[in-house]
Amino acid sequence: MKKLLLAAIALLGTYTATGQKTIEGVTVEKNITVAGQELDLNGAGLREKLWYNLYVGALYVNTKSRDGNALVKADKAMAITLDITDEVVTQEKMKTSVEDGFGDSCTSKERKAIQSEINEFIGFFSQPIVKGDHFEIAYIPGKGTLVSKNAKYIGTIKGLQFKKGLFGIWLGNDPVDEDLKEGMLNG
Repeated sequence: MKKLLLAAIALLGTYTATGQKTIEGVTVEKNITVAGQELDLNGAGLREKLWYNLYVGALYVNTKSRDGNALVKADKAMAITLDITDEVVTQEKMKTSVEDGFGDSCTSKERKAIQSEINEFIGFFSQPIVKGDHFEIAYIPGKGTLVSKNAKYIGTIKGLQFKKGLFGIWLGNDPVDEDLKEGMLNG
């Protein structure tokens, strides 16, 4: 009976462990709740540049998909989390990366239409960024894109067009990192 109980506990432990991923020391949860909506992990990966492992990015959705363009365009709840894994990521570098990301994600006409929202979003990175910081960027239809840092709400930016440009940074045709995009889309 004791062996059966231990086997059952071991099996339960295995099930729980497979519900999460660990990437570069970051535990990626199998689901998160944003504004009362539970979202499931679609996939996760590591953002690398040169020999630096910058952050772990994870994509959460309510309907799993491998189609980045469909997810970018969708007016559905979803979230991207970013866990900073290297001290080379600073607030100034984050601001520059966001600017560059929107340049790659949007046409010049699209970017011009949401430039004030982009500026507002960049303003969310006014505090120092350090290794271990956790950002959550969640889109909720009818509310907008909610941003938090280390579980502290920073602000909301309204509009589906802004969400499309922002999520296109990671999931669009010219993503910031192809391997990260693949990880987010392929589990």
